[in-house]
Amino acid sequence: MSSSKRPISVTILACLYLAVGAGGFVVHFRELLAHHPDAVGIEVTEFVAILCGVFLLLGHNWARWLAVAWIAFHVVLSAFHSLSEFALHALFCAAIAWILFRPEESRYFRAARSEPT
Repeated sequence: MSSSKRPISVTILACLYLAVGAGGFVVHFRELLAHHPDAVGIEVTEFVAILCGVFLLLGHNWARWLAVAWIAFHVVLSAFHSLSEFALHALFCAAIAWILFRPEESRYFRAARSEPT
């Protein structure tokens, strides 16, 4: 594999972040229009997911840290809900962290950072 070729795992995760962020943004936009008290925070969170997706595709190292922080935030939120929701988010968090910090993915983010613009 060439050092600048994006691993398929990064592409898939980035697309998932884009889909979750865009889908959540659309679904919760109604609440923003209705002046729901949590709507701005929810929409900002969805926008952060979109940023993660875009910048993971571009190979920015900080985006993988933000992607893990984003799902970790959801783990914390889900701790106030059901045990099954908490467990599922924790599992997603562990899987995303494992995928983004494997050696092949780390090489991709290092190579993307060192390429001239």
